[in-house]
This record gives sequence, C-alpha cells and structure tokens, in this order.
Amino acid sequence: MVGWFGKKETDADSPPADEPHVPHIIILGNEKGGSGKTTTAMHLITALMRLGFKVGSIDIDARQRSLSRYLENRRNTITDSGTSLPLPTHIVITKSPFNVMEDAEEDERERFDQARERLKHCDFIVIDSPGNDTYLSRLAHSHSNTVITPINDSFVDLDVLATVNGKDLKIIRPSVYSEMVWEQKLVKAKRDGSSLEWIVMRNRLSNIDARNKRFMKKVTEELARRIGFRLAPGFSERVIFREMFLQGLTVLDVMDNGTSRSVTLSHIAARQEVRDLLKTLRIPEVDRRINELKQKEQPDDESDTQASTKESAVSETAPTATKSEAAAPSTTSTSASSTAASAAPARTTPTSTSMVQDSSPLDYAARRPVGVN
Repeated sequence: MVGWFGKKETDADSPPADEPHVPHIIILGNEKGGSGKTTTAMHLITALMRLGFKVGSIDIDARQRSLSRYLENRRNTITDSGTSLPLPTHIVITKSPFNVMEDAEEDERERFDQARERLKHCDFIVIDSPGNDTYLSRLAHSHSNTVITPINDSFVDLDVLATVNGKDLKIIRPSVYSEMVWEQKLVKAKRDGSSLEWIVMRNRLSNIDARNKRFMKKVTEELARRIGFRLAPGFSERVIFREMFLQGLTVLDVMDNGTSRSVTLSHIAARQEVRDLLKTLRIPEVDRRINELKQKEQPDDESDTQASTKESAVSETAPTATKSEAAAPSTTSTSASSTAASAAPARTTPTSTSMVQDSSPLDYAARRPVGVN
C-alpha cells in the first residue's frame, strides 16, 4: 500500500511552463531555545519529501547547527546501514566575519540571496533559525511564506509571544518576538505585496488533562485573536522524537521504511501528529497530494486515528493532577503508549530517491566589505 509519505513526483505535478517556479519558504522561528524547532523542521522536511516534493533546507543557526548535525547523522545512517532515506539539498549560512554592521548585514543578505538562488529548483525551502534575535533571522522571516513558532506547553515559553498577567491571565502586551514578526510582515508586504502566514504550535503536550494545559489553551486562543496567528496541533511529549536524533531518523522513516526499530502505538500516534501539522499549514499543493493519497489508504488512516485516540485514552487513566502538580509544567506520560503495541509489524513503502546534499557554508573567505577594492 502506498503511504501518505511515499509518493513520487511526476511531470503532472510540475507547474505550467509559463508560470515562474517560486519555492514556498517555511521558517521555524522562536527566540527561545529548546522549543522543538529543529525536530519540527526535520519532520516537515521528511514529510514533504515523502510526498514527492523537492525540498531544500537552510540552517541559519550558525553556532548550534542542530539541523545540520541531524542531517549529518542521517547521512551516516544511510552509509552504515545501506537504508534508502530521502535527503534535502542543504545549505548552512554562517555569521558574517565583518565587524562593521552595515558590511556584515550586506554580506549576510547577499549570501542568503545566493542560497535562495541555489534552491530555486525546490518546491519548498525549510529554514531552521537560532533561538535569539539576529539580522539573518529577521531577513529570513521577511522572505518566508509561512512562519511556524513551536512553543513548549508552559507559561515560561508563552512569554516569547506576550506578557501575561499572572493573576487573571490577561494579555498585557505582545513580546519583542511578536513585534518582530509583525515588522517582517510589513517588510514583506512592502517589498513584493505578498503575505506571511504565522502559525503557533503548542509542543510537548501532555496527554493528561491538567489545569496548566487548560490555562495554556485559553491564553493561546486569546493571543491568536489579538496578535494574529493561527494555532496548529503540536507534538506530544514523546521520547521517540528525541531518541532518533543520533540516527538522523524521524517517525516517518520508522513507519514507512521498515527499519530495524519496532513500531509501537506511540510511533503510530506520532506520525498522525505530523500529518495533522501538514494539514494545518493549508498549503494547496500539500493538501492536494494528501487528499489523493488519503483515498488510497483510507483503512490505514482510520487505524492511525484510532491509535492516537486510544493512546490518549490510556494516558488519561492516570490520576488527576493535584493542585501543586497543576501549577508546575505538565509531566510526560509515555510508558503506556510505548508498550501498548510493541508487537505491531512495520509497514514498508517505496521511498523517494535521495537528493544531492550540500552542507558546506556559502563561501565568504574571498569576499571583501562593500566599497573595498
């Protein structure tokens, strides 16, 4: 059976010859580390490639380079195990070496434009950004079509979006990151008249209904109306999202490639969460391919949805959180989900051909500051 993420691109999927091909740019942005940007980026990249799209990726987090290391681990897995896994065309843009701000910004702007030019053959470009404010991050936001901001399900992370009154949960004012996104929306509209879609996803959700979770839902819904973003279903707190980094794998690879890993109920539910995120993006090309493939695997889709529902039901049998627990960040609940279906067989589907990998930084060694001969 052909899976949602096993479709290969055909000539019929290409845009008409008279229409210019412009990649859809998605940036994972949040000026706070540890929110799940890289994990989300990697799963988006893999999901889009397994739908048959040509995908490029850019790492502008020059210091951490988490996405680049994720892809390096993926290449090592391909080499060591011989497993066929799709790879994006990857580019790292490092921080400019120039000390003068104007020269540094000009240098980074030119190298970002070069990266986009090198990836213009792609259908999608996914950008992983740093957890702090940089010129390169602002520039990438202004050129994106979709901004996805993952936040952990806690009020500490919510502070990146807005200042909230602790007594009545009223929104006091937007945060500096929210203001930055709005500024880049205006820059983009002024530059080419296009819009920027902003999506916030609550990440690392607990399957146990706690007071903190309900409060977060209430405040984020109010923020969505006030600030102007859409809410997307995020990823639950699962060990499997973290443990696959060293192999460069995603839950989609485990489910669709038939790797040596055993497939559990948690894997099935996690794959459904990735699918739900894709549908929330409301990107016409993605929706069309998902709908086509959904018709071909209707029984499989129903089983995945039932698995996700069953996992939540199992988790909610845990004791209700006490007042002290509700005031603290939600705890994880993965042991039940990781053992409920450990004997489930892995399904294998064809995978797309690996794409050319270019992880070397754009060369700036021979460049000079503007105006210097």
